[in-house]
Amino acid sequence: MIVIKSAKDIEIMKKAGAIAAGARALAGSMVRPGVELRQIDKAVHQFILSHGAKATFLGYGGYPASCCLSVNEVVIHGIPGNQVLKEGDIVSVDVGATFQGFVGDCADTFPCGAVSQEDEALIRDTRQSFWEAFKIMREGYRIGDIGAAVESYCRSRGYGVVWEYTGHGVGRAMHEDPAIPNLGPAGHGARLKSGMTIAVEPMICQGTGDVHRLSDGWTVKTKDGKKSAHYENTVWITRSDPVILTALAEKPIR
Repeated sequence: MIVIKSAKDIEIMKKAGAIAAGARALAGSMVRPGVELRQIDKAVHQFILSHGAKATFLGYGGYPASCCLSVNEVVIHGIPGNQVLKEGDIVSVDVGATFQGFVGDCADTFPCGAVSQEDEALIRDTRQSFWEAFKIMREGYRIGDIGAAVESYCRSRGYGVVWEYTGHGVGRAMHEDPAIPNLGPAGHGARLKSGMTIAVEPMICQGTGDVHRLSDGWTVKTKDGKKSAHYENTVWITRSDPVILTALAEKPIR
């Protein structure tokens, strides 16, 4: 069931989203050679708590950390441990914050020091695929139109698109209906309506886009070992332009 949010719900979700966005930015600023992933996770956890929220991911289905940190060929759900970042890595940061019962969910991929032109392009194009889809996140369009926009943009640039994992509705629960694939076909799926809040998250690969999950039950890698990037925002569908809820706050978050 798709949950339509009230104006009051949206105001709380803006705060949850701003906290998640702040944690994402903090994590990104820490991506540099010599940093352990668990240092980033600890900082994210402390940031979220300091703003009166809870780390949504911690304990979710048994997940053992406050954020997902996925390096190079790890697509999503990388568990931060004692891995030390090195020059040329790319790191996907996925963060959720729960504030007054509502969730903000967002992700981005960051270069560690100097990276190759190919990897820079992957990060840039993954982000842009979201913004291509953002143009049609409006009342009357369908869920399939979002996926078709992501897929068309990325396929035209020679990338693989992950199909086994999707975006989703978000609100009081991190994962609500509807599922939002990063592939078409256009013209299919539920229609977008004012009051919907959705997390759209392209997961794009330099190779085929085929993935497998490791024995830890969480870590998802590309099957061909090629690099992947991830970008995500929580979006509020309105009667006019869509609104990014996971935007950095202009004022202190409380």
